[in-house]
Amino acid sequence: MPQSLSGKTVAILATDGFEQVELTEPMKALKDAGATVEIVSLKSGEIQGFNHFDKGGTFRVDRSLDETDPSRYEALMLPGGAHNPDQLRVEDKALEFVRAFFDAGKPVAAICHAPWVLIDAGVAEGRKLTSYKTIRTDLKNAGAEVVDEEVVVDDGLVTSRDPDDLPAFCAKMVEEFAEGRHGGDSPVTEASHLVP
Repeated sequence: MPQSLSGKTVAILATDGFEQVELTEPMKALKDAGATVEIVSLKSGEIQGFNHFDKGGTFRVDRSLDETDPSRYEALMLPGGAHNPDQLRVEDKALEFVRAFFDAGKPVAAICHAPWVLIDAGVAEGRKLTSYKTIRTDLKNAGAEVVDEEVVVDDGLVTSRDPDDLPAFCAKMVEEFAEGRHGGDSPVTEASHLVP
């Protein structure tokens, strides 16, 4: 696989209760494509992964939200798991962090329950996306166009439904992250798509 993300730094925003495979598989795909990946969380130390309802492994946090800034990263990945996004969506610092990627036109990938965070960050309205089935009504109520597809790409936002979609999700995530900034009609953004 070509190192299409070489030189790029990607943030994975997560906290206790994330679905473990939804962090580990995208992180592996990003690293295999040459990206530097940092786990960013509400706290320093370690965060607890889950395999559905059962505890999984713990993962070292590279930087807490207090120790980093969105400008450090070229892209953002949000794993699911019901507890993880439910905690992130009530933390102003987490929402500001997520919002900054959308404001800058940087690509974002979110799987499973993670689009919950997009609702509270105020970036779901008008977007076409998918998610875990139990939060689709929430997304529709927030003004998103919700579809039931393996992977959906909308102007740099990549979403998928659940762990079964991870192969398609990871492939599209790497592709969109390699493209870089999206959105707007600025000449810089348009020109960036021409760079090989």
